[in-house]
Amino acid sequence: MHIMEGFLPPMWCLLWFILSIPVVVYGIIKIKKVTEEIPESKALLAVSGAFMFVLSSLKLPSVTGSCSHPTGNGFGAVIFGPAVTSVLAIIVLLFQAVLLAHGGLTTLGANVFSMGIVGPFVAWAVYKGIVKSKISSSIAIFFAAFFGDLMTYVTTSFQLALAFPDPTFEGSLIKFLGIFAITQIPLAIAEGLLTVVIWNALKDAKPKILEKLNLLSSKEVGASK
Repeated sequence: MHIMEGFLPPMWCLLWFILSIPVVVYGIIKIKKVTEEIPESKALLAVSGAFMFVLSSLKLPSVTGSCSHPTGNGFGAVIFGPAVTSVLAIIVLLFQAVLLAHGGLTTLGANVFSMGIVGPFVAWAVYKGIVKSKISSSIAIFFAAFFGDLMTYVTTSFQLALAFPDPTFEGSLIKFLGIFAITQIPLAIAEGLLTVVIWNALKDAKPKILEKLNLLSSKEVGASK
């Protein structure tokens, strides 16, 4: 998903930066608010960022100018919301671009928009919708991680197709989506299963903090008391 350094034309690099910056700024404000209200969430915030960094560093060659890998963005998005996840994403992507040559600085806005904004927003919305239906949070977190991962790559496909409509935007989009799907669907399933394992361990170890963050279904809240 990381679009490599220098791959996008300058106009598109600028556009994705402009779209991403307001969300990141709002995310910084949200981090300050949640850590003041729930100080014990700081450790969980760090774990969410580390989870994203480790998973998204496991890259496989894929579309020219990009790659396939798990994203790790669903976990943080469910716990803290998509705006906070955008801040985690920009930190992760900066370190990866500078230290691992994974992604790039000129394409940072595009990569943040896909992995730090669209993917997390979808993951957060999916989780909230499933939990409101009184379905287990473990099932909800699986689908949140799955769709958060998948929509990150759908967004990257749109970004690449907009920049390189060869011969048309539609044709280019189908090509990018088709290539990504081969690797990304199984990766998204694997990421969903791994996220469930970590989520269940967190529920067993720290149910109170999840209650404070309003993340458990009403049935699970009752069971934890």
